[in-house]
Amino acid sequence: MLVGSAVRRVAILGGVRIPFARAHGVYSSVGNREMLTAVLSALVARFELQGARLGELAAGAVIKHPRDYNLTRECVLSCGLDPRTPGFDLQRACGTGLEAALAIGNKIALGQIDVGIAGGTDTISDPPITYPRAYQQLLLASFRGRTFAQRSRPWLRLRPRYFKPVLPTVTEPRTGLSMGQSAELMAQRWGITRAAQDRLAYESHMKAAAAWREGFYQDLVEPFLGLRIDNNIRPDSSTAKLATLRASFDPRAGTLTAGNSTPLTDGASAVLLASQSWAEQHKLPVLAYLRYGKAWAVDYAGGREGLLMAPAYAVAAMLRDAGLNLQDFDYYEIHEAFAAQVLCTLAAWESERFCRENLGLDAPLGSIERTRMNVKGGSLAIGHPFAATGTRILATLARLLAMDPAAQRGLVSVCTAGGMGVAAILER
Repeated sequence: MLVGSAVRRVAILGGVRIPFARAHGVYSSVGNREMLTAVLSALVARFELQGARLGELAAGAVIKHPRDYNLTRECVLSCGLDPRTPGFDLQRACGTGLEAALAIGNKIALGQIDVGIAGGTDTISDPPITYPRAYQQLLLASFRGRTFAQRSRPWLRLRPRYFKPVLPTVTEPRTGLSMGQSAELMAQRWGITRAAQDRLAYESHMKAAAAWREGFYQDLVEPFLGLRIDNNIRPDSSTAKLATLRASFDPRAGTLTAGNSTPLTDGASAVLLASQSWAEQHKLPVLAYLRYGKAWAVDYAGGREGLLMAPAYAVAAMLRDAGLNLQDFDYYEIHEAFAAQVLCTLAAWESERFCRENLGLDAPLGSIERTRMNVKGGSLAIGHPFAATGTRILATLARLLAMDPAAQRGLVSVCTAGGMGVAAILER
């Protein structure tokens, strides 16, 4: 053991996020630092942590400026915590927030720290804009020149195309395909219909809208820049309306549309984690315990598996660790990157062949009760600021478990770019 001689339970005490907003809208004037600082400040205020020195803070962003190389630490210094609280950045694409929670959870479990915060933030509205590598090499060659002639000569290679900006993309370097194009291939491989995808998207919007009406998110969301609720939710959506949308990634035979894919989103979220003894000392109720976590990766680049199928493997491996069945959960929080991705994962768990050949199981994991999945809406409706989704889901699930006296356990599954997936189990 790195510190303790026994593994301690990791308590989830609560979470906060700002409303998730469609890109290039309400949050266009701010970036990751402002959004994450707002979330951390709200968390500090809510749990009366002003001036407190915490053990660690871990967070990250998928899209960030070079100036934000120490993003998390900078946000710590602005949120009201003791400035001696350490913080570090990490990044696992769309699994960043959940990975941050597992990192903090492991430190608590090992006795390295007693309390910490995990979070994530992402902005599409404030992306780093660069220029072609040829222009970069020209500038560096000029910089390295010792004489005026050496510094001037590289500029003879200057071309108008060098001034064309290069924007961040969600294209996979190994395949050249966007995440949507990759999900389209998965849908074709698994025979996922357009109607099934639209139905899932519709249900996500209806559940999210109902959750806001009933006040479920009131204690989880802090207003920011005048926005009070997630602005991607469509209470008036219908499967008929969704059916009219054009395919986004394969115009001829595609089934993925803007309606059954997550929108580009800005936002941030965080959760407070602690040992049980720290929670008791500070008289804070425990919503749930973070009990298991697992990360996995698949060979999508070699064509052996779909880009977003890693959660199917991560969950199976985690269930083995925990000695549980897929049906042993009261709630399932499965990140909705695309409706097709969720449906592919569910189909894989139900497939005897997939579970035998890919997971090494004697029988399929089986189906889940869909009424227990994403019961307060998912990413299709709420939005998906890449690094912030994991801790958004953790806070939601912890609150669900705390509010339901009969509930004992919840499962989290998040797919990520790069053919990876992260999963977790929460228990009461």
